[in-house]
Amino acid sequence: MLKKKDLYYIDLFAGCGGLSLGLHNAGWKGLFAIEKSPFAFRTLEHNLIEKKNHFSWPSWLLPKAHDINNILKMHSEDLISLRGKVDMVTGGPPCQGFSTAGKRNEEDNRNKLINSYIRFIELVKPKIIFFENVKGFTLEFDKNSTKGKKYSDYVIAKLKNLGYDIDAELINFSEYGIPQKRCRFILVGIRNDVAIEKKIAAEMFFKRIKANKKAFLIKKGLEVSVPLEEAISDLLFDNGTTRLDSDKNFKFGIYSPVSSGYQAYLRRGIGKNVLSPDSHRFANHSNLIVNRFNFIINNAPKGKSLSKTFKEANKIKKHTLIPLDAKSQAPTITTLPDDYVHYCEPRILTVREYARIQSFPDSYEIQGKYTTGGKARVLEVPRYTQIGNAIPPLFGEQSGVILKRFL
Repeated sequence: MLKKKDLYYIDLFAGCGGLSLGLHNAGWKGLFAIEKSPFAFRTLEHNLIEKKNHFSWPSWLLPKAHDINNILKMHSEDLISLRGKVDMVTGGPPCQGFSTAGKRNEEDNRNKLINSYIRFIELVKPKIIFFENVKGFTLEFDKNSTKGKKYSDYVIAKLKNLGYDIDAELINFSEYGIPQKRCRFILVGIRNDVAIEKKIAAEMFFKRIKANKKAFLIKKGLEVSVPLEEAISDLLFDNGTTRLDSDKNFKFGIYSPVSSGYQAYLRRGIGKNVLSPDSHRFANHSNLIVNRFNFIINNAPKGKSLSKTFKEANKIKKHTLIPLDAKSQAPTITTLPDDYVHYCEPRILTVREYARIQSFPDSYEIQGKYTTGGKARVLEVPRYTQIGNAIPPLFGEQSGVILKRFL
């Protein structure tokens, strides 16, 4: 039973639940989440359904992984019945076909999910739309044979035709207390009748979230700009390691004392007797890799990908390899952990360090296998990928606070 005093949203392409967690912390109530990957959905289920009871699933939809196209095909009448009950629809389609970090393939089938998203909005007609995608979503493809313009323009035009006031901007999350230079396309839509009734416009979201960020972060004991070292220095290998019965072939890191407000904030809810953070498993690097990483840490410029000259001189064949900079924010964290070298230790980052950089609290337990490879990459969404694809919960919460005030 939905409570009239609460504000309800549906999270599309929800992933492992980063945005939903942020909205939960901002006081929103989830109706349901749609996520195709059973790997990512298991993490969302464990943390937001089993631990927090955050969603109020309708009787016609089982709480499990779903493909949005199957929902549209089988439950269009059920979605129409939600009109007037759904305050917001959030989330954006998978970004791999648009991302400048990948091949930017216009023919990527995942790009077609944009039309599924628009159809979902047309059926449900929420009061507010909150849409997120990669920066590449705003860029034209070289050929662009099917749309003839940027996909962002295509979506904006479609949503305006459905009766929404729309505004959109590129937002750098590093300006919102997140230790990562992650630039994303954010779109906010307000249904025209709501905009008139509440005397608000979509553009007000961006003005308000910028004006509110400092006070929001100070209240939580956080800084607007957080360098990488302040995010993960309590998770060093040198702090000590332990073995876990559940995974005896790897070493797991243990906590050292908190040394920043960011660490203290993300360690809230962790008992004093907890020795090892969740998903803080170190890779088993060979001596060759350890020696190579040590050389890179001591000789390569920090915070940017190794130059072609440096790689050729040192016989490094990997396409992208970035030695991280302790005193700056991390670059955009992708789904490939071997793209990065820790700022002071000869290793890649752990899943928990990934999660810290994305502002997930340590109490958020990531589920499933850690990595995958080969043909399975297309089908499986292991822990690193779940976190690399997520919306940072801390930005989701700031967004939720502002969007909640609109209603």
